[in-house]
This record gives sequence, C-alpha cells and structure tokens, in this order.
Amino acid sequence: MLLVLTRVLGGDDGADGSGDAVADVGGTPAPGRADLPPLPVEVPPVTPEADANCPALMGALPLELAGEPSRPVQSDSPYAYAWGEPPVLLVCGVDRPAVLEPTSPLIQVNAVNWLVDTSDPDRIVWTAVDRPVYVQVTVSADTDSAPVTALGPVINDTLPTQPVDAG
Repeated sequence: MLLVLTRVLGGDDGADGSGDAVADVGGTPAPGRADLPPLPVEVPPVTPEADANCPALMGALPLELAGEPSRPVQSDSPYAYAWGEPPVLLVCGVDRPAVLEPTSPLIQVNAVNWLVDTSDPDRIVWTAVDRPVYVQVTVSADTDSAPVTALGPVINDTLPTQPVDAG
C-alpha cells in the first residue's frame, strides 16, 4: 500500500505557519479476503512432505491473483487457498497425478513444469510436477493460464526444483 501525505498550506492564516492545516488524506485499505462464502475443498491427507514444504508456499501466496481477491476455504488441510469467483483453487501437497507418465506432455510456464488435465469439461487442473510436493491449481474451463503464470515465481521462490518423477 502506498500512502502519500501532503501538507497543504493555508492562505494568510499567520506568518509563523501556525494556521497551516494538514490535508485529509484517505487511503484504501489493504486488500483482504473477498466477501465470498467459504469454498469447500476436498484435499488428500496431509503428509510429512507437505508439512515440510507447503508452509513456505502458503505464506508467500498473493492476496490477489490475476485480478481476483483471495477468498476463505473450508478444508481439512491448511494447504488450500482460493481466489475469486469462479474460484481459482490451489492445493499444496496433493497426490502424484495418476496420468503422469514418462511420455506425458508437460507445459513449462515461468520455469515450473505443469501437467495439464483437461478431461473435465468444466475445469482445467494444472499440477506442478517438478517440486518436492505436487501443487495443484484448478481453474474453470474458460480461464486462461494467467493464474499459473502469476504463481510460477512464487512456486520457484518457495519450492526447490527437482527432476520430474514420471514413474
């Protein structure tokens, strides 16, 4: 948040400046979680690997993603986070994707290798597969790659790259 204070000088209120007034400057509050209802999120059980790696990622996630404010989630894991409506959902520490094979096509966005699952006509599931834990980002089918593009640097800064375990 940027707050600029300006002193506004009055006219002839006094040569010593005692009549000078300070401008009334209002700022916008820092963005918080949107006034959206909590999003129920089903998650896998938390693993020791998730407990070791996910807190750094979760602590670095932005309050806004691709122009959408964050929103509360209802989950059995502290490693789920969401933004906007339709929601963009991130879950850290998911299971290895069953479809991940040595021949699986991966898309690299901002130095993160993603396995993209478009089998559900209503949503696209992006899974980061080159980190110590799998990170899944689910978006509606009409959402472009802007959320995963924005999350790439955050993932790079908090989770070390490792070779893809394609089975």
